[in-house]
Amino acid sequence: MNTNRQWVLAKRPYGMVTQENFEYQEVPIPEPGEGEVLLRNLYLSFDPTQRGWMEDRESYLPPVAIGEVMRAGSVAQVTQSNHPDFAPGELVQTMGGWQDFVVARPADGFLGLSKIPEGVRPTMPLGVLGVTGMTAYWGLLDLGQPKQGDTVLVSGAAGATGSVAGQIARIKGCRVIGIAGGPEKCSWLQEIAHFDGVIDYKNEDVDQRIGQLCPDKVDVFFDNVGGEILEAALNHLNMNARVVLCGGISGYNATEPQPGPNNLMNLVIMRARMEGFIVIDYMDRAHIAIPELIGWIESGELVDQEDVQEGFENIPGTLNRLFTGQNVGKQILKIADPVES
Repeated sequence: MNTNRQWVLAKRPYGMVTQENFEYQEVPIPEPGEGEVLLRNLYLSFDPTQRGWMEDRESYLPPVAIGEVMRAGSVAQVTQSNHPDFAPGELVQTMGGWQDFVVARPADGFLGLSKIPEGVRPTMPLGVLGVTGMTAYWGLLDLGQPKQGDTVLVSGAAGATGSVAGQIARIKGCRVIGIAGGPEKCSWLQEIAHFDGVIDYKNEDVDQRIGQLCPDKVDVFFDNVGGEILEAALNHLNMNARVVLCGGISGYNATEPQPGPNNLMNLVIMRARMEGFIVIDYMDRAHIAIPELIGWIESGELVDQEDVQEGFENIPGTLNRLFTGQNVGKQILKIADPVES
């Protein structure tokens, strides 16, 4: 390749993000400077938070600027290195964005530049062994503080984060109920991830089913959805319950302000706690989470599911899969195969 293909943000979305929000362009391949490496992206990560990065508002990261390459985590291969710790041919994780090539240095961004350990499937650092797995791990264990015998309810349970959070709760001896959309996702949660019960929000009354499946009420609610599902869960809190706010995908593409839960007084009545978090606050503790996640994977206690699309031209459409419920597990797109050194 002698050009660098890119998708840049062309205009900010109003409602559902579409391909019209992005513009395709080709530019020269960049040259690495002193202390930098040139990377070729192989796999891109797709996460609901990317929708928030497209908005022109203050957040935990600056918004993507108009005309800027769309931000995304990636697994890439070193093609040229001016840094002593990285050699051509090595696979790394970084914030590579929607492009073929990127110049990076180890201290760049909150992901930095980290080598992928040998024996690890190349896509895993984008999912269960990356930010996704860390989000599930710390959100559940640090904020949810599950105890053996607790009932843990997870929304968005067939997604990349929810599926891992629910399985960690099961590993910790909890009874786990997942909320997901459609028979295929619900079947995977019960038969493969071994959740104790599932609720199909597309075909069942969520509030009613929580009451049926959680007769002793909910001790921990790990929420990725917000909106009506959050409101339904708050109706079934146990005394001193913990509500972990990880995401609110139900409202990410809304064009009008969404009504909040009308039953927040249940937090007072049940002496419950509701708290949000961002995983970047835990990145310095990755060395604690990753080995434990690897151990659970190797023992078969934790399974991960990936939805891998292919083709550079399909990048914008792949982001949409997150908001239309098409993805099952971690959403990834493959751009290229690694080159044998």
